[in-house]
Amino acid sequence: MATLYHVPLSPFCRKVRLSLAEKKIDVELIEEKYWQKETDFLQRNPAGKVPVLKIDNRTMSESAAICEYLEEKYPEPSLMPKTPGARYEVRRLVSWFDDKFHHEVTTNLLYERVNRKVHGTGYPVAANVKAGAKAIKYHLDYMAWLLDSRRWLAGDAMTLADFAAAAHLSSLDYISDVDWNRSEVVKDWYAKIKSRPAFRRILADVVPGFPPPAQYTDLDF
Repeated sequence: MATLYHVPLSPFCRKVRLSLAEKKIDVELIEEKYWQKETDFLQRNPAGKVPVLKIDNRTMSESAAICEYLEEKYPEPSLMPKTPGARYEVRRLVSWFDDKFHHEVTTNLLYERVNRKVHGTGYPVAANVKAGAKAIKYHLDYMAWLLDSRRWLAGDAMTLADFAAAAHLSSLDYISDVDWNRSEVVKDWYAKIKSRPAFRRILADVVPGFPPPAQYTDLDF
């Protein structure tokens, strides 16, 4: 069985969890307080970050690299298209959410509202929360623009791009920071991906001190 060292609301960990679940790879989840920089964890990943996946006698870090490894080693069901151009589009969108969306939205909302309390680093910075609340509107509008001409974010099939986006949005939905009424097409997309069996374990996550809202687990939200 694989072992994943993770944090429940980390979008990077959730992306890997979704890939593992979609490919029906059994995994033991171990919650890791990476910010405490314990020696054992730093030996697994000197960068001091999650996720860290132990599988196939390997210990791997960096979520994008892990997901690409899983795709190559366990190709069914496929989460990457066949043609170079289509694969580029998936990688572009994974980078969009893990870089641009992460820095403009996730860091300013999730990390301010939750991580500061969990890590004991003080109270949310109001200016950062305001910036994140403004930025997420732009990103939801961009997703709506993509989905107006595509069934899924990167094309006609569900890919890692959808899992990257859903990982970030599901973490933010846990703290009620997504306005699903802003775009019906984005809401419909999320309802589709949220209803997949791969999502069930994620929707069962509970972070002490931060109860999720009712719609978080509601598939008909």
